[in-house]
Parts: sequence; structure tokens; C-alpha cells
Amino acid sequence: MPLAGIFACLLLAHAGPDAQAAVSHATDAYRRAIDLEAVGNNAAALSLLWEAAGLAPRDADIQNRLGEALERIGALDAAVDAFRAAVAERPAFTKASNNLILALVKSGKGPEAVARARRLVSASPDNPDALFTLGLAQSEQDYTEAIRSFRRVLELAPRHVLARYNLALVLNRADRQAEAAAELERSIAIDPRPETHYQLGVIYWHQGDLSRAADALRAAIAADPRYAEAYSTLGALLKARRDWKGAADALWRAIAVKPDLAPAHYTLAQVLELSGDAAGAREHFHIAERLRSEAELLQEAGVWTSVGTQKLDRGELVGGVECFQRAIAIVETYAPAHYQLGRALQRLGQPDAARRAFARAQQLNPSLIPPGDTPH
Repeated sequence: MPLAGIFACLLLAHAGPDAQAAVSHATDAYRRAIDLEAVGNNAAALSLLWEAAGLAPRDADIQNRLGEALERIGALDAAVDAFRAAVAERPAFTKASNNLILALVKSGKGPEAVARARRLVSASPDNPDALFTLGLAQSEQDYTEAIRSFRRVLELAPRHVLARYNLALVLNRADRQAEAAAELERSIAIDPRPETHYQLGVIYWHQGDLSRAADALRAAIAADPRYAEAYSTLGALLKARRDWKGAADALWRAIAVKPDLAPAHYTLAQVLELSGDAAGAREHFHIAERLRSEAELLQEAGVWTSVGTQKLDRGELVGGVECFQRAIAIVETYAPAHYQLGRALQRLGQPDAARRAFARAQQLNPSLIPPGDTPH
């Protein structure tokens, strides 16, 4: 049984009827969220994770999963709070601890991230995974120390592919591109992952070796035929080589795999313009700008919904409603904001308004089943 399920069973054994119902509902929401994430319905999953975390705030598995979902939408401060809650409840929860460290780095709290990672290494000096986490935390703070940490990992575990890959990334950022390429080639010899071929292609391009760069990007595509970013970058590279047809073919493939990939539309617009297709260029410049703007607004709506959910969980119902309404004003079709608004209105004793909010959420995303309804 998953740890969340075990935790729920223990709580149920010692809780009253109301608490039992809350824990049972939290467990159900958590399991449904996992199923929704598995099929790519991340918006509905996030709403259910928010709900589960509010009902079972001391469940480390739920808090960690919520943190991961929040990090994906860029709500980094809220993600850090969720990871902190998970680690506070279960200090030995390695995944949550690592997630917290990396979220701290992304949210600009690098010194705390490095301090936490150093404590893990102090507790287990020869643990490659602890040293790897330290290297990740140092990557945005101190290239020299990060390189040292990753090299130490490789001394202890020479086939640690992620350490070698991240060592290459740091070497590249430190303008040591030849060393970075060599590490990526070693990594490919151990495990030819698509992203490793991709990064090698980018480095070769920056070094001016367009032929080897194209070969590496094609190798990434061969390893993962749905690697939209690799198609897009290959298209940009072929544009630089003035191969308009090859560039357009690669960019159309990128868009076919990932229609909302704004850089692919923008580069395709440039290629079409250079090829003499002014109308096609205008169309894709417009699409690229629309996608960029939509992504920014969606992230803003997600952050406001996250802030509102935090207020809701603290009992600040009116403040939560204001945040959800602000999110909806930014992106009216953002289903999680409508769903969370329904929860807040329900708790404020406004059942009709809550039903309307839940109905709109479910209309936008049918997986967002109102609380108390039975999922089909």
C-alpha cells in the first residue's frame, strides 16, 4: 500500500466521524490526482491535490505531490511551503527533501538550499545521491564547488549518468564547452538519452560546428521521435545554414508534436519570411505572440489560485475568494480557479454560488468533479 494510504489508515483508526470523512476524502482526491497526472490532466490534478492537502495537511506524500504540481506551474513559493510541510512531517523523506532543495534554488533561496544539502552530505559523506543533490544546489551559486561535487559523485559512482550530465551543464555555463562536450559524450556511451544528445547538439552549435550539431539533434530525435524541442532547435540550426526547406520541415514536425511550442512558430515565421511567404510568416508571428502571452497569463492565474488556496487553508475565506476571482479575471477559462472558488463559497455558506463555480470548473475540465459527487 502507498505511504499515503498507510498514513490515512492510521489516522482513520484514531479519528472521529468528521475527521474520518475528511481523511477518506483526502485519500480519494489524492489517488484521483495521481490518475489524472498519468494522463496529462495536470490542471485537474492540481485542484484535487490542493483539496487533499487542505483536508490532510500532515500527509507528507500529499504535500510533496502538491509541491511538485505547484513547481510545474511556477508557483515556487507555494511549492517550497508544501515541500517544507512534507519534510517537517517526515524528515527522512528523501524525495521531498531533494525537491525542497531544488525549489529553494529556483525561488532564489540558494544559500538555504546549499546549507540543507551540506547537512545531508555531512550525515552521509560518501553517499553519491547526497553529493549529487549538493552539486545541483551549488550549480546556481558556485560553479567551482558544483563541479567539485559532481566529480566526487563520479569518483564514487562512475556510471551516475545524471551527475555526468549535470556536470556537463555546469561546465558549459562556466564557458568550458570542450570539457562539457566530452562529458556528454561519455554520458551517451553509458546511456544514450535524448536530452544528452540534445545538449551535445546545442554545444556543438555554439562552438560553430553546425554539421556535428545537426547530427546530435537528429540523434536526439531518433531516440525520441516526439522530442518537439529537438525538432525546433534543428529547424533553427538549419535556418542558420540557409536550408529553408529542411528548416521548415523540422519546424512543422515540432508544431505537429507540440502545437503550443511558441519558439517553433516564431522560427517558422522567420523561415517563411525568408522564403518569400509573407502571409504565412505573419500568421506564425501572430501565433507565437499569442502563445507567449497566453502562457504568461496562465502562469499568473495559477499563482493567484495558489495564493488563494493558501488563504483558504488558513481559513481566510474572503481573501481566498478575492484571489480566485482575480485569477478568473486574468484567464476566465482557468478551471482550477473556478473549482477553488467553489470550495471557498461552499465554506462561506453560499451553496448556489458554489454550485455555479463547480459547474463552470467541470464544464472547462470534466475531470474536476465537485466535492461529494461520485467519479464515474
